Amino acid sequence: MEQRTLLALMVFSSLIVLSETIDQKPAIEIYSLHVDCKVTSRFAHTVITSKIVNRANESQEATFEVELPKTAFITNFSISIDGEVYPGIIKEKAAAQNEYDTAVSQGQSAGLVKITDRKLEKFHVSVNIAATSKVTFELTYEELLKRQLGKYELLIKVQPKQLVKHFQIDVHIFEPQGIHFLETDSTFMTNELTEALTTVQNETKARISFKPTLDQQKKDPELGETLLNGDFVVRYDVKREATAGDIQIVNGYFVHYFAPQEMPVFPKNVIFVIDRSGSMTGRKIEQTRDALLKILQDLRPEDHFSFITFNNKVVEWKSSLLPATEENVASAAALVQTLTARGGTDINGALLTAVGMLEQAEGLPERSVSMIILLTDGQPTSGERNVEAIQDNVQKAINGKYALFCLGFGFDVSYKFLEKMALSNGGIARRIYENADAALQLQGFYQEVATPILMQIEMQYPENSIEGLTKNNFKLFFEGSEIIVSGKISDELDLLPVEIKAQSHTSNLTLTEEANVKEKEQVFQNQKYIFGNFIERLWAYLNIQQLLEKAISAQEEDQKALEAQALDLSLQYSFVTPLTSMVVTKPQQQEELANKPTEADNEKTSSLPAGASFKRFRSRMHSEDDTGTHRLMSGLRGGRRHSELQTGSNRKMFSTVSRFREAVIAQPIASEYPQLLLQLPRQNEIICLNIDKRAQTSVHLLSDPEQGLTVTGKLGHGINHFVQFDINYVNPPVQIHVYTHAILVSYNNNNSWLSWAKSASSTIQGLRVSVEKERSITASLPDTVTVKISLVRFPDDFLGLYFLDTERFSDKVTGVLGQFYSKAQLESDSSNDQSAVERLLRVSGSEHKVSRLHKKDYRLKSDSEPVSCWSIHLTP
Repeated sequence: MEQRTLLALMVFSSLIVLSETIDQKPAIEIYSLHVDCKVTSRFAHTVITSKIVNRANESQEATFEVELPKTAFITNFSISIDGEVYPGIIKEKAAAQNEYDTAVSQGQSAGLVKITDRKLEKFHVSVNIAATSKVTFELTYEELLKRQLGKYELLIKVQPKQLVKHFQIDVHIFEPQGIHFLETDSTFMTNELTEALTTVQNETKARISFKPTLDQQKKDPELGETLLNGDFVVRYDVKREATAGDIQIVNGYFVHYFAPQEMPVFPKNVIFVIDRSGSMTGRKIEQTRDALLKILQDLRPEDHFSFITFNNKVVEWKSSLLPATEENVASAAALVQTLTARGGTDINGALLTAVGMLEQAEGLPERSVSMIILLTDGQPTSGERNVEAIQDNVQKAINGKYALFCLGFGFDVSYKFLEKMALSNGGIARRIYENADAALQLQGFYQEVATPILMQIEMQYPENSIEGLTKNNFKLFFEGSEIIVSGKISDELDLLPVEIKAQSHTSNLTLTEEANVKEKEQVFQNQKYIFGNFIERLWAYLNIQQLLEKAISAQEEDQKALEAQALDLSLQYSFVTPLTSMVVTKPQQQEELANKPTEADNEKTSSLPAGASFKRFRSRMHSEDDTGTHRLMSGLRGGRRHSELQTGSNRKMFSTVSRFREAVIAQPIASEYPQLLLQLPRQNEIICLNIDKRAQTSVHLLSDPEQGLTVTGKLGHGINHFVQFDINYVNPPVQIHVYTHAILVSYNNNNSWLSWAKSASSTIQGLRVSVEKERSITASLPDTVTVKISLVRFPDDFLGLYFLDTERFSDKVTGVLGQFYSKAQLESDSSNDQSAVERLLRVSGSEHKVSRLHKKDYRLKSDSEPVSCWSIHLTP
């Protein structure tokens, strides 16, 4: 496939790079790698699972490294070692940073999420695994595919760097509109590998499976080198009718896709504003010339155009826009070929000149689209240099009449400046990367905006029946793209009407459509390709993206409000966005911080090695020994260079971190709330249990083989309370992982996330799981014990656990809590004095002192009075 086509079409990409340093440590082996991608109505849900084994007789480091789309949001990550799950917890960015700052960290780590390529971010985590042990990494991310030039594209770059015994890529596509075309391509495919590729397709569904054997992966039968090194590409588009688009509905949320076909193209009035300052010297100006010469050939005869070049001086090619005749195009090409670079950068003067030219233009088509395309590689150094003043000047001059597109060449340019200026004036910003194909990038961008077919588009829905509507007014629509609007149906509607108003080249349009709600809901019933309430998640994803985009060009007060809304949605739906971070807890209490970078971050980290952005932060807490080895020092661990941190500037940093940790630990949680509550069998009595955290962080709380139930818990950092409970059932085989930010239900290798932000319930083969908004989750099977977990939001998030119908426990129940529910306990004296409690403890084998205290009951409201309970401290 030609490079130009890849640049123009790529909208979704994920790169798998697992570099376990196998040259140095061949005993670290990836024995299974599975990429499972479900694309449902353009919304892609991808799960990457890598299983690694350490075959050596000593512990070694295993690394999981994945490159995912910049526009994707990570929703889940976990590491599993010997049945122990270490999850990533998504929090507000500042809170996550504080938690990381105060965490105990050991060993080597690297930046978890950083920009590595024009469309990719790198996710990287490494753990130390014991001899002959296995580790499983699982990463989940979601993205709404964007249609460009008439196609959606799924690009998976495959680079495992070694032969993998169980290697598989599965792509499932479900498009209710129907699949118009589907194709699969690969840069590394051979005749042998073709046999490992299967594609099954019908009217609305497709499954692509790539499952090569070890022999098929080999470059040479005698060598261990792999052929899997390159691009695996799936492209498709959907069928469309000449209507007001397609509406899809699931569980009260709708999404509306609109992409009209075969409409006349508006004539364009386009002014190219080209930076020819000294920083453009050499390859940049050469590539700009090459791109402009090709773009000139793509102008339509009905278009009008002109050029403005600038350094510290602004030069107009002509005093007005000219029609794109052969003669004028040839004259412009001659000018382009003479472009040279020198001098300063007067962006303000160049853009105001372009606006003035459009203002004074005569003889332009009555129905036409006017746009300015700016290409620059640097900061303003001549004329007006204040970027905020330039933004204000340009916005006042354009006054909503024209669209401004800003292209930033390389990494010396201030991308934030260009992005805000473009978004404030109805356009978009795009970075042009300084690679050999920069000319193709420029030409590819022009192709995206070269064919406007609608303007002033308004998508109208019944106001009183729709909540949370995403953006529904659009300045321009380009051929081959797609408009997407989503919202929540608040009333009981039988029909959802929509009216679209827009201007085409020939007339004003009004399109109408009605969606039958029940019929639309039925489309998605019992579809195995569906992942949960995907339209609700699509709605949240789209809302977050649009709120962040609006915040870029908003005033400070409005910006804060927009970011607050985006943050709330990010936390509610567990998305790693620019406003949130993921704290990844690893074995031995190590923690890493995963931040989602923005495009502007590229200017800071593009020249750094993988992980450098993270290491830059970590360097504040590192010292370096004589061998150059960096060791992370913590206020809670001695370390052989602990005393060196107590001097000079390090002392201040160390003191600050220590004070913060002391403040966290000193929070009144322990004195207000017990870790666990226990209702004594056959007694109107409560026991407040506290686990000695120094013993371990993962606690086996209860197992009952006859009930088929096991419950374990994990204590948090600094708060000495439980932040995770894992409930495992044998029949049905369901695992429920309850975190403070969300709930994960796993069944038959399918994962479903539930949010604390709303009430919900579901049933799996008789097992009922119910969430009470911001209060509790309950899991119950008929004739079995009910497990209930409470969420406490003050002052730090933690979880409380207790059981209902405890008389149903068998005499085989064990564990820190289970010991109190044995048959011996049930036959205990029912009196309520301290001696009865002590007898219960003797039965359980505890010799700990019992005392009467008043504690908050987390089953009640947070402002309820403390209740009297017997307080017991246990060491598991």
